[in-house]
Amino acid sequence: MKDLSHYRDEFPVVERFIYLNHAAVSPLPRRSAKAMQGLISDVMSGGITGYPAWIETCQGLRESAAKLISAEPEEIAITKNTSEGLSFVANGIDWRPGDIVVAVREDFPANVFPWKRLERCGVTVRWLELQGGRLEFDAIDRACKGARLLAVSWAHYLSGFRLDLDAVGEICRRRDCLLAVDAVQALGPFPTDVKKAGVHFLSASGHKWLLGPEGCGFLYIEQALQDQVEPAEFGWTNVSGFPSYSRDEELRPDAGRYECGTLNTVGCYGLRASIELFLEAGTENTSRQVDTLAQRLSDGVIEKGYEPMTSRDNGSGSGIVTFRKPGVDSAQTARTLAGQRVSLAARHGWLRAAPHFYNTADEIDQTLQLLA
Repeated sequence: MKDLSHYRDEFPVVERFIYLNHAAVSPLPRRSAKAMQGLISDVMSGGITGYPAWIETCQGLRESAAKLISAEPEEIAITKNTSEGLSFVANGIDWRPGDIVVAVREDFPANVFPWKRLERCGVTVRWLELQGGRLEFDAIDRACKGARLLAVSWAHYLSGFRLDLDAVGEICRRRDCLLAVDAVQALGPFPTDVKKAGVHFLSASGHKWLLGPEGCGFLYIEQALQDQVEPAEFGWTNVSGFPSYSRDEELRPDAGRYECGTLNTVGCYGLRASIELFLEAGTENTSRQVDTLAQRLSDGVIEKGYEPMTSRDNGSGSGIVTFRKPGVDSAQTARTLAGQRVSLAARHGWLRAAPHFYNTADEIDQTLQLLA
């Protein structure tokens, strides 16, 4: 495994905190902050004169994002966040009364509300239920029979259970069912190949595991399906002739058709730099480091008498470790740890810790020593 220890210098946050809250908001790497600061200085001193470089950077983000998931740049739309991308898919498909969507009842609301609202159009939503914080493949297979689309999270925001996307994609192929993935809690450190897995749509924000800024993310839409997903928002940049301010409504021939106006350019600078950090480090390396640290943390909390929300077996672990102990107030524990310069989260009565690849085994051990 490639030595990643030198990347720790990219994260000034380590000088102040043991930061284990990447499932919420990640601190920016130096390179990403520098890229954003450069753009801000450029606009401050030159206004629009740097515009060609802005366009090049936005295209560079599409290319880097595509490379990260083994897609094509033409299949990447730049979005504000995961919610927007999923909403574009849910609101862009020409649904028919009687269509069936399969979704997860306990999923993050961004991957629940867009599908639930389709019931107003006569769409039936079949709700999968977590069992011990996990999804069972037999249940997914049964639910997808006759369904038009399955919407799942790659890693669950609370339990941390990470789906085998290849296995889920095989179910969808067999059931002739589209696959939409909320990837925000795994994309970055964990590798995926959307073509190999058979993922049709994938949405992610930049500000969690991708180590990017808030307000910038991307949506992957398979090229062959773009004519079947109408833009849910329409503005001047959805159309092919937008560089010349065209009034012709012909859509762009790629996923840029889902971008309806001026992009979050400063966010694109930051997110591009963050994604390129992962491409440089190699997700096969970052995933091993994250898994090793998360396993160390999981084993440690069990030894201290805490109950993990789900097990980490057969490659189902993500960077999220969620745990609790009878008689221990999770919210108060999170506040106490914050006072001791350890950042993690209290969620729904549980403690949720989420180490990234630049964290160390010593930081995990220090955190364990501070737990009751």
